[in-house]
Amino acid sequence: MDTDARPTLAVWKFASCDGCQLTLLDCEDELLPLSGRVRIAHFLELSGTEGADGPAALAGTGPYDLSLVEGSVTTPEDARRIQHIRRISRRLVTIGACATAGGVQALRNFADVTDFLDAVYASPQYISTLETSTPISAHVPVDFELRGCPIDRRQLLEVITAQLAGRKPNIPHHSVCFECKRRGTTCVTVARGIPCLGPVTHAGCGALCPAYGRGCYGCFGPAERTNLDSMVPQLRDDGMSDRDILRVFRTFNAASPEYGPVPRLVGEEHEDDPREHEEDEER
Repeated sequence: MDTDARPTLAVWKFASCDGCQLTLLDCEDELLPLSGRVRIAHFLELSGTEGADGPAALAGTGPYDLSLVEGSVTTPEDARRIQHIRRISRRLVTIGACATAGGVQALRNFADVTDFLDAVYASPQYISTLETSTPISAHVPVDFELRGCPIDRRQLLEVITAQLAGRKPNIPHHSVCFECKRRGTTCVTVARGIPCLGPVTHAGCGALCPAYGRGCYGCFGPAERTNLDSMVPQLRDDGMSDRDILRVFRTFNAASPEYGPVPRLVGEEHEDDPREHEEDEER
């Protein structure tokens, strides 16, 4: 009989690069105390054996007190599997841009996926995939979304602690601009005319890029308020073409609904074709 009273944690991977799972492993000093309070019952990135900290029967069957899900839904099997994970999870938190906004792979949403299959695979008829890459919340209810590409480890620890304690995570919803002000970083747009997505990007990275004189690339997704009607003209004034504006908003969070107005603001004739990226590289 299992007498371990610790709450159980499961970590799941869908279409992604594993970077957000590695963020949990990178917690280092905090991971050991966490493992003393939480039973890591399923985490294949941590262990090649199902049931990393407990009987193998726990893995995939649950119930789990908290499930962390990385990655987007891109195959029919993904769509079935996330339904099962939701059923066996008391709380489900999505981590990273892929899980919260489709990720880089959501660029397929704006093209014909069969073109990619024909270009990549010698026998595409054996590949089972969906036409779109979608966030987890498009398929099941999600208790909390933690943004980032990759996520911030301090925010991850706060979310895990809050979810297991039954309280709301203390995660800010303001923009990267607030983080620049806290660091005392001079605005790269005002001072140097560098295009920056900081005003419409969710805080969490610590304003890392502006601190080194580079504009924000928007890897933490949309902030709570995104004034795109003002942002797009500002990016034009800073030297970005309409096509580049469309591309930068689709880099990390291509399926984010908050960025939906961007094609209209830059003009539908600038709708991006992923095949143009190959042509640009050839030139």
